[in-house]
Amino acid sequence: MLQLLKKQVSTAGKPLAYHRFRSVQQLKPLQVSRYADERRVIERTPPPEFRIERDSLGEFALPAHALFGIHTARAVENFPISGRLIGEFPELIAALARIKKAACKINVQEALIPTHLLDPIVQACDEIAGGQFAEWFVVDIYQGGAGTSTNMNVNEVIANRSLQLLGKQLGDYEAVDPIGHINRCQSTNDCYASAVRLALFVLNTKLVGALDSLVISLSRKARQFANVEKLGRTQLQDAVPMTAGAEIGACASSLREDVRRLNELPGMFLEINMGGTAIGSGVGATTAYREKIVGAVAEEFDLPISPAHDPYEASWDVGAFVLYSGMLKRLAVKLSKIANDFRLLSSGPRGGLGELVLPERQAGSSLMPGKVNPVVPEALNQVAFRVFGLDTSITFAAEAGQLQLNAFEPLIFSSTYEAASLLCSAIRMFETKCVEGLSVDQDICLAKLELSTARATEAAVNLSYGRAAEIARHALASGQTWEEALRDLSED
Repeated sequence: MLQLLKKQVSTAGKPLAYHRFRSVQQLKPLQVSRYADERRVIERTPPPEFRIERDSLGEFALPAHALFGIHTARAVENFPISGRLIGEFPELIAALARIKKAACKINVQEALIPTHLLDPIVQACDEIAGGQFAEWFVVDIYQGGAGTSTNMNVNEVIANRSLQLLGKQLGDYEAVDPIGHINRCQSTNDCYASAVRLALFVLNTKLVGALDSLVISLSRKARQFANVEKLGRTQLQDAVPMTAGAEIGACASSLREDVRRLNELPGMFLEINMGGTAIGSGVGATTAYREKIVGAVAEEFDLPISPAHDPYEASWDVGAFVLYSGMLKRLAVKLSKIANDFRLLSSGPRGGLGELVLPERQAGSSLMPGKVNPVVPEALNQVAFRVFGLDTSITFAAEAGQLQLNAFEPLIFSSTYEAASLLCSAIRMFETKCVEGLSVDQDICLAKLELSTARATEAAVNLSYGRAAEIARHALASGQTWEEALRDLSED
């Protein structure tokens, strides 16, 4: 165990595998005392490659080069759940780092932390926001404590990186304290809650960009096939004539509406409760800090961020996530419907509709030669189904929050993040792997239209409804086209 851990912490540039030690039994040889009144080593004294850190529960031996600290280590031990770590959510880590940077500047201005700590803390925050040190954010995204473990993981990495920049030993928290300096005037209640909102705002801009690009591609295809006549259907039955361009253009119009909504809704995430600290009370923060912090965060992000109208309400109300998740579900419903239509219209190639021709991406069977499946729309369908489930999780988590804080915000954030990320990737896949190479079989479209009864509706304008229906039934019974049936009955 020790040799493996040594190997992980000494491998520069690669993710730390400390988090892989999932059980208490695995971590126990490294653990010293778990209780404040016990200072003796339980197993043995750790080798020099490890350092001892202490908190109110006792002591813990950590890898000497680890930028995280004891609070993170305890969270790793406590939450061996999904294997998906907060370092895999770069927007969240960046948002937390930038909030910490803004707080540091205010705290230095108000003489709440020493001036000489400003530059190293700001540099550490900038580096982390830029994507460095992601391997040290090792807490599982699923965690108790309403995000406290995430907040402390970030506090500890910033503190230890600042110590490096000051030329001091890692873990020397008298010089730079994760709580006393990095977390000064903050609580997880306001810091984490604000960060998840700003992270989702940033992520949403990527989703909007991907969706807008798909709309443009669909519109281009609509123009390309604007003059290709085909059969329109309702309840999977022949309805009226239309064009392939109109069919594809309707998909673009439907999604264009969601682009507008996704540009509007996330403005809710720009109202944050920084300065509210615990439950919105503001306890632990000075009046000057509370007055300045939201403006400092807005300046750091260059966004029109505003303070929550009611900090107590803002500490527990997660309605913005419920509304946004509903929007993501709506988008997923539309995308899945489009994927279903593409699969149906391309079915065949001989035994189905065969009107759309999808790009051939891979062999469709290990047994049936020549079979090619609509794998890209199928993948899009599956993403949509996942989004439906995530929305249900968000609904339950939002409802279950009790009193002055929602303890399930980590699940709400991770579910919303996953839904938006999956949709963003799936939309790009659908555009580049399917829509851009989409074509239409004009001969099949015209043949099916002519063999259908769709012309009857147009003819009913000049003929009676009953006469048009008679001609349609004759066409179906005889296997004739509408025009042939019309001539036959007209001659009679």
